Amino acid sequence: MKEIVYIIDDDASVREGLGDLLRSVGLGVQTFASSQEFLDSKRPDAPGCIILDVRLPGRSGLEFQSMLNNLGNQLPVVFISAHSDIPISVRAMKSGAIDFLTKPLREQELLDATYAGIERDCARRREAELIAKLRCRYDSLTPREREIMNLVVAGSMNKQIAAAAGLSEVTVKVHRGHVMQKMGARSLVDLVRMADSLGLTTKPAPTK
Repeated sequence: MKEIVYIIDDDASVREGLGDLLRSVGLGVQTFASSQEFLDSKRPDAPGCIILDVRLPGRSGLEFQSMLNNLGNQLPVVFISAHSDIPISVRAMKSGAIDFLTKPLREQELLDATYAGIERDCARRREAELIAKLRCRYDSLTPREREIMNLVVAGSMNKQIAAAAGLSEVTVKVHRGHVMQKMGARSLVDLVRMADSLGLTTKPAPTK
């Protein structure tokens, strides 16, 4: 899907100029005169980023960035401002902004920051898609297979798992093989990384 850049600035000439620049390099553009207009809009589920003016009427750009973070909106933000304000720029960057650019904007700097924002969003989407696939695979495991997987990634040996689960070592090996196959793991290291990505809480089998 085509990348979308959302421009939020109360100056119509800035919105128009930035929109023309971004469209000239093949990007989709939506423009808004206020943060509320952005919140009220219907936006496609597509990679993108926000170009946000720091000084907006009503809710400031920094306040809006904080609101977006609280709402779980993960579109990267590129701030633009008519003034070079170090404290504000530091706050913006600490809150996750891609860049803080001052007007008059240099076209290449803006494009570089925009592409960096889009790439960050694409990477986030790829990671979310991967985790969703891993979650589906994990959900396909039986309760016993999940138990075995959790013990395996916690570092337990087959003998320890067998004792903890009340199974024979042969049965543990069979379950372990099923886990590796269903999760698509090529090695124990792969399986551990998958468990980390899923945020699984694991603990080794008790030793006797």
